[in-house]
Amino acid sequence: MSRVVMLVIGTLLGLFVVFNFLLPLLAGLFKLALIVGVIALLVFVAVTVVGKSRSH
Repeated sequence: MSRVVMLVIGTLLGLFVVFNFLLPLLAGLFKLALIVGVIALLVFVAVTVVGKSRSH
């Protein structure tokens, strides 16, 4: 009986850790990667436009 109780408590604690710590961390990392990607895209477009305007 105590093994079942400990299993339930461990499962609840694992879910608590996943939903309160890991998911916000992953969301923050995804948001950071998205911002870095958008900045890199803007720099790429700017370099491409400047390079094409200088070659003509």
